[in-house]
Amino acid sequence: MNLNRLFITFFGTGLAPKAPGTVGSLAALIVGVGILQFFPMDTLFMLTLAITIIGIFEINKYERETGSHDDKSIVIDEVAGMWIAMMFAISTAETMSYPFVWEIAIVSSFATFRLFDIWKPSTIGTIDRKVKGGLGVMGDDLLAGVAGGLLSALILMGLDKIL
Repeated sequence: MNLNRLFITFFGTGLAPKAPGTVGSLAALIVGVGILQFFPMDTLFMLTLAITIIGIFEINKYERETGSHDDKSIVIDEVAGMWIAMMFAISTAETMSYPFVWEIAIVSSFATFRLFDIWKPSTIGTIDRKVKGGLGVMGDDLLAGVAGGLLSALILMGLDKIL
C-alpha cells in the first residue's frame, strides 16, 4: 500500500468490509482521545487543519488516478470531522464538573458526528452532492463535525442543567 492510500484510508481502517466510515470514525476517536491524553487541544486542532489540507490534495490525486469520486475506503474526511466534533464537545465538557462529563462528551461527539455524516441534512448534503474532488469529499464531513460538535455541546449543557 502506498503512502497516499495509507493516509486517505487512515492506516487501512477505511478498508473495513462493512461500515468503513464508522470504522474510520471510531479509529479517529481513539487516536484523538490518545492525543488529548498527552497534548493540549491546540495540537489536535493543528493536526485536524493539517490532515484537512493534505487530505484535499491527496484525495484529488487519488481521484485523478482512479477516476472515482468519494470512494468508500477514503476515511480521512471522517477523521477530520470526528476530531472537530470532539473538540467542540470536550471544550464544553471542560467547563463542567458533573460525573463522567468527559466520557459523555466523547460518546456524544461520536454519535452526533455519525448522525450528521450519514443523514447529511441541508448544506452538508448539498456539499456532498455538488462539490467535486477533495474539497467535496472533505467539506461535508467538516460541516458534519461542526454540526455534531455543536449538538454535543448542547447535550452537555442540557445535562449540566439537570444534573
